Amino acid sequence: MRMVFRWFGEGNDTVTLDHIRQIPGVEGIVWALHDVPAGEEWPMDKILAVKAAADKAGLHLDVVESVNIHEDIKLGLPTRDQYIENYKKTMEKLAQVGVKVICYNFMPIFDWLRTDMHKEMDDGSTALFYEHKKLADIEPLELVRRITENSALTMPGWEPERLQYLTGLFEAYKDVTEENMWEHARYFLQEIIPTAERLGIRMAIHPDDPPWPIFGLPKIITSQDNIRRYLNLYDSPYNSVTLCSGSLGANPNNDIIGMIHEFKDRIPFAHIRNVRIYDNGDFIETSHRSQDGSVDIAGVVEAYHDTGFEGYARPDHGRHLWGEQCRPGYGLYDRALGIMYLWGVWDSLQRRSKA
Repeated sequence: MRMVFRWFGEGNDTVTLDHIRQIPGVEGIVWALHDVPAGEEWPMDKILAVKAAADKAGLHLDVVESVNIHEDIKLGLPTRDQYIENYKKTMEKLAQVGVKVICYNFMPIFDWLRTDMHKEMDDGSTALFYEHKKLADIEPLELVRRITENSALTMPGWEPERLQYLTGLFEAYKDVTEENMWEHARYFLQEIIPTAERLGIRMAIHPDDPPWPIFGLPKIITSQDNIRRYLNLYDSPYNSVTLCSGSLGANPNNDIIGMIHEFKDRIPFAHIRNVRIYDNGDFIETSHRSQDGSVDIAGVVEAYHDTGFEGYARPDHGRHLWGEQCRPGYGLYDRALGIMYLWGVWDSLQRRSKA
């Protein structure tokens, strides 16, 4: 297991590279150019600036998250071909700086969705929270306003240049079905995976978050069966999955450990986090410790260990602790604590296997 840490860039993150390099066992950053709109080719000078900063800190930039897919590709519009060409050109540049994995998603409009960015927990910390009832009583535009208000930092998946066209996007998706989305994903993979194979970059689809339809939008990466179907759309190790225990774990019917064993050869990147699911289906993100949530994180780490996982892993969303002012879900303290929990489980398994 190779530990990495998500970083949003100079001036766009309360966490610095000096902070990250002090977390035991962290060897690289998970990064992106968050100021480049989806569909545009990434400028080489900006890529090299990130590389220079990472090199100075002694961290690699093997994993990118995300090179966002333009909505025209997801919608299957004739204009998608130009955006796919831009995507390939960006991949060419990323290969030049040593990128090995691109995490991306195929979620319509929203990359992820919560109803409360700072839900207070019993211990006084706050965390990202999803409440079913609120979604039934709120319009999408109002939800966007609440999530993005008073934030000086970009929210991944909620970039203003994308969301300013929200009303038009909902209209565009009005007649798009799940089967349409599957066909549009197949087209994308047939165009992209040969380039990925040539460059040695593994494309790793991220599950839908949460893993069910919202606001009538179709979702396809939601379950073990659907991940299997997606990987079979283009049978190549370069068509792979970012297995996110938190996204998939919001549905108690998803068997995360079973997925790790089934897809072990197609998981180059793992997001490891915990969620507590309530009886009514609401959920909140908790510490990484197994008993604090509904996902058996210790069992998840054991599954990775037992399947010989040598890919990249990062602690995903953390709580907001000790008064830290940070991007929701992406503070320093709880994610660093999460890493130490993951290493503790991993090291114990390593000792057991050598005994």
